[in-house]
Amino acid sequence: MNLIKINDLHIPELNIYAAMNEKELLHYDAPKGNGLFIAESPKVIERALDAGYEPISMLVETRQIEGEAKEVVGRMEDVPIYIADFDVLTGITGFELTRGALCAMRRKALPDIERICEGKNKIAVLDGVVNPTNIGAIMRSAAALNMDAVLLTPDCADPLYRRAVRVSMGTVFQIPWTVFVDEKKYNNSTDQAPNKYINKENYISKLKSLGFTTVAMALKEKSIGIDDKRLSCADKLAVIMGTEGEGLSDEVINKCDYTAMIPMSHGVDSLNVAAASAVIFWELGKNNK
Repeated sequence: MNLIKINDLHIPELNIYAAMNEKELLHYDAPKGNGLFIAESPKVIERALDAGYEPISMLVETRQIEGEAKEVVGRMEDVPIYIADFDVLTGITGFELTRGALCAMRRKALPDIERICEGKNKIAVLDGVVNPTNIGAIMRSAAALNMDAVLLTPDCADPLYRRAVRVSMGTVFQIPWTVFVDEKKYNNSTDQAPNKYINKENYISKLKSLGFTTVAMALKEKSIGIDDKRLSCADKLAVIMGTEGEGLSDEVINKCDYTAMIPMSHGVDSLNVAAASAVIFWELGKNNK
């Protein structure tokens, strides 16, 4: 193990943990690479390693080297592992590390939509979900409750943001996902702005071209229940959920084959999108039991 004891809070090697925001990490090695992300806690790091993500360094609380981080540290081979006591690490990162470990890892290129959807029967589609906590929770529910993949529009929060990864408990590395993206433009561009993506208004057509029945989750008068047989019997189903608060646009809803909703009581009109996703995935996954 390449253990490096640190006391200096300002050494350049620690900038990725202490000074860089999510956008800067995303652009870290542009134009040649796909950027970096930070995985937090031994369990999450382990799942990222299992999924083939490449670590470039690790920041670990000293007592965790022989504690909860022991197994994952043992997989690092020649990767630099910076170790320090609790107070030093808190000073570097500005917060208390979850289970005393952070790992900087290289992102992979986004797979294309066709590859992700091939052979899949039930997928979740997130439209403009901007809260990383919700993204992480939805990823975890999708992985646990029999969904086959997750697709995101470009205005969603990044599933590899630190908070999203942490909330997902690393399941973001266990379920296939990608963003609606023009692969040619993506591969030829270092720009991470949304203009490299497939026009957002066209993604419903893309799903239908791949053979998916599309259902928009929305509180509309003509909505069917999520237990409707037309949904459970669909050979290939794409469940589309919208942004927090506003939900899906009327344009997206009108393009979908069905509109569905979760029945409510006590005058409650809706659930948080992450909570709603778990209910929907559970209902649609019952036939897999």
